[in-house]
Amino acid sequence: MPLEGNFDYIVVGAGTAGCIVANRLSADPRNRVLLLEAGGTDNWIWFHIPVGYLFAIGNPRSDWMFKTEPEAGLNGRALAYPRGKVIGGSSAINAMITMRGQAADYDHWRQLGLGGWGWDDVLPVFRSLEDHFMGESDHHGAGGGWRVEAPRLSWKVLDAVAEAATQMGVPRTGDFNTGDNEGVGYFHVNQSRGRRWSSARGFLTPVRGRPNLRVETGVLVEKLIVADNKVTGVRFTQGGQSIEARARGEVVLCAGSIGSVQILHRSGIGPHDWLAPLGIETVLDRQGVGKNLQDHLQQRCIYKVEGIKTLNETYHSLIGRALMGLDYAVRRRGPLTMAPSQLGIFMRSRAGHERANIQFHVQPLSLDRFGEPLHRFPAITVAACNLQPTSRGMVRIASSAPDAAPRIAPHYLTTDDDKTVAADAIRVTRRLMGQPALAPYHPQEFLPGPRVGDDEASLIRAAGDVGTTIFHPVGTAKMGRADDPAAVTDARLRVHGIAGLRVIDASVMPTITSGNTNMPTAMIAAKGAAMMLQDAQTR
Repeated sequence: MPLEGNFDYIVVGAGTAGCIVANRLSADPRNRVLLLEAGGTDNWIWFHIPVGYLFAIGNPRSDWMFKTEPEAGLNGRALAYPRGKVIGGSSAINAMITMRGQAADYDHWRQLGLGGWGWDDVLPVFRSLEDHFMGESDHHGAGGGWRVEAPRLSWKVLDAVAEAATQMGVPRTGDFNTGDNEGVGYFHVNQSRGRRWSSARGFLTPVRGRPNLRVETGVLVEKLIVADNKVTGVRFTQGGQSIEARARGEVVLCAGSIGSVQILHRSGIGPHDWLAPLGIETVLDRQGVGKNLQDHLQQRCIYKVEGIKTLNETYHSLIGRALMGLDYAVRRRGPLTMAPSQLGIFMRSRAGHERANIQFHVQPLSLDRFGEPLHRFPAITVAACNLQPTSRGMVRIASSAPDAAPRIAPHYLTTDDDKTVAADAIRVTRRLMGQPALAPYHPQEFLPGPRVGDDEASLIRAAGDVGTTIFHPVGTAKMGRADDPAAVTDARLRVHGIAGLRVIDASVMPTITSGNTNMPTAMIAAKGAAMMLQDAQTR
């Protein structure tokens, strides 16, 4: 059953990237745009109250509930791998942290032969997206769809950690997003007056009334339709019906580093030796599809503290919870506005690194894992991640069935460099917590624990025990030159070897950015949509 008529563009995935791409493409009323989203609408309260990530992550209503394969580098553990299952995608359940990364990240992309992706090229795109609380400047923009605000609360214990970082020589910063994020400070967040600001809220909701934009939810894409080496449409199921939609112009995948790979594989685009055993006919043997997976692994350390307030005590107090709710209801302030991490520290794990290579997420709370109650003792979490990992993993489908979960193997800590940085990150954490600024609060290491020695072997083992993802998968359909056999897309995000198809999401990053990846994904979406419109004028 085909949808009525043809569309100029079909956008698959209404997450961070898809909402922006659909917004930009449909701005021209001559373009008929179809946006397909597998999840539902964002009409649940916990998509909008910032602390709602605690209820959205690990909930099948809002999360695809993926898991990794057991990881040797994590001592055989498998990790939950949350991905947003709703309009707005992962921007509806993520940490809300606004982080571009480092100028050197993008200059490296340019040095790989990807013209137009250097820092000076992407900075204007970042600025055009923003409605920043600091206003218009050389670094930031105002009036864009992506609202950025300062956090609406602070913690004395986090201020003490910040002071401890300065005692180690880390400079204070009021803005991590100027190209060099080395420093310590509170994260800026994607919020508006204490409410989460997702990509859907900023870029899709304001344009849902456009007559040339059609949005369909509850859609599970089966495969791309290919004829004469050109993608001409999409086949999907919705409400138990199999439906086809046709594109006069292009189909663009914005389903993320996991979802876009699944669709490409089911369509016969990917490594032949992966697809053939599943009975899928190879349309295009592109070896890079699903490889080059990169993610930020954090070493999550927990310290008990004394004589200073943390969220743990308030969480277990009925009066404390009531006051938190009242503060949010009346002033849109307090702990319910908290991002998962509040204080950031970017620094070098040891001398010799050219730029900051580890990022701390510091929280005034502690818990065993997402979805479980906070601990009953006062504590903070001090988690350091490797910003520039060298380990590479993969994503591949396990079945041709559209509803089958994929195989995800990040291959954490499989290189000597990553093992060294992980061990150093725990050492740096211990030095940080031993600084004079924190001495009055008597920090005691709870995780990985004082029994873990400071030798390399012990720390690498501990990193495998406490390491967990920060949910930043990228790179599985990487940009690259035509002579790079591992590349999936070119610098204009067109899939090598087939016409009518682009990928515009975090999967096209050739290397991961040095920080949270949501804002770089938004930039890729805006830049990619502009390329599509430019290229349409020359056809």
